[in-house]
Amino acid sequence: MKKFLVPVDFSDTSINAARYAVALTKDIPDASVILYHVYSRISFATLTSKEEGSRQKVSESELNEVKSILSEGKDNISVVAEEGSFVESIYDYTMGNSIDMVIMGITGSSRISQVFMGTNTLNVIRHIDCPVMIIPAEAKYTGLKKVAFTSDFKDVARTTPFVSLKKILDIFHPQLDILNVDSEHYVELTPEYKIEREAMEEKLGSYNPRFSFLRSYDFLEGISSFVDTKEMDAIITVPRKHSFLSQLFKTSHTKKLAYHSRIPIIAVPV
Repeated sequence: MKKFLVPVDFSDTSINAARYAVALTKDIPDASVILYHVYSRISFATLTSKEEGSRQKVSESELNEVKSILSEGKDNISVVAEEGSFVESIYDYTMGNSIDMVIMGITGSSRISQVFMGTNTLNVIRHIDCPVMIIPAEAKYTGLKKVAFTSDFKDVARTTPFVSLKKILDIFHPQLDILNVDSEHYVELTPEYKIEREAMEEKLGSYNPRFSFLRSYDFLEGISSFVDTKEMDAIITVPRKHSFLSQLFKTSHTKKLAYHSRIPIIAVPV
């Protein structure tokens, strides 16, 4: 069974991510969607001391309301509510329950609640060991037929998490485009890039990948142009340290990509 964990804080952003997750997994055999809420005393500050004992029941009741809206009679959606710290609780749950992917929302709105959700999303990506799919606030599921995997093409055989990447490709079966954006590209690839491309083909050849090398001085602009032109359905990236993509969830430029992308971004841990 494939398990997809969807953190829900009952904001529009998280509900949209849950709706996307349900549609995404509709045709995946044995897929299970878990609507997951982490509550704290702060979240229920208005409850009386007597009512505090039922915080879990209150959270589960609200999750079940979301479930009833999204399920459309399907029985592959479950709910879990736990007290704790948001990131730590998600880390513990994913580790203890063999979660295949976390699917959660993100938004660039300046409203405190939505910025908090965006910060939590980025912190989850940094700390858990399974893929995280980021759903932009306005994203609607239209299929996952074509995905772009961004790579810096530096020592790919050692630094690319091929096992995790293949698991994603095996679940969704999309057309794979492998993209490199660099300011140094000219008409002909350098020998170094050709060697790295061969290494990538050796590992992913069975998925019939298509390669694109774009010359651009702006990483965000290069990816956005490619995604729009090729009509990609998602971007897969590896937010690791000390690499071309290391700033993906650390700098304003890469946060801008996550906040403003119109399609999901799948962060794959090393």
